Amino acid sequence: MKRVTPFLIAGLTLAVAGCTADAKQGNNGHRADIPKAKVVGKPVNCLPLQTIRESQVRDDWTIDFRTSGGQWYRNTLPNRCFTLGFERAFSYSTSLTQLCNVDIITVLVNNGGPGPINRGACGLGEFTPVELEK
Repeated sequence: MKRVTPFLIAGLTLAVAGCTADAKQGNNGHRADIPKAKVVGKPVNCLPLQTIRESQVRDDWTIDFRTSGGQWYRNTLPNRCFTLGFERAFSYSTSLTQLCNVDIITVLVNNGGPGPINRGACGLGEFTPVELEK
């Protein structure tokens, strides 16, 4: 019986952790704790690559991009990008000098092995200039 107990405890711990993740994420992929954003301009179709300084994956639907001028742009994906909010990592490939709403991102899984695994591809939406609440 003593040998079973550690496995039982580990299993219960994982089950509770999974419930906590579902409570934050919900079944629809939207997180309740992403910063609210006040729209401060008209959406644009593209951002020049040389101006993108940071990206923050918020959930399966939302990525915020910070540009060199300190301006944030919220990209709300037109369709849910499954596991993006969990993995919080993506890549893109473009032959242009800008990232656009017609481009495709690939969700990356870092499994601790020799390199990341591609987990699916999703289209981007428009880039809306926003001020993020703190």
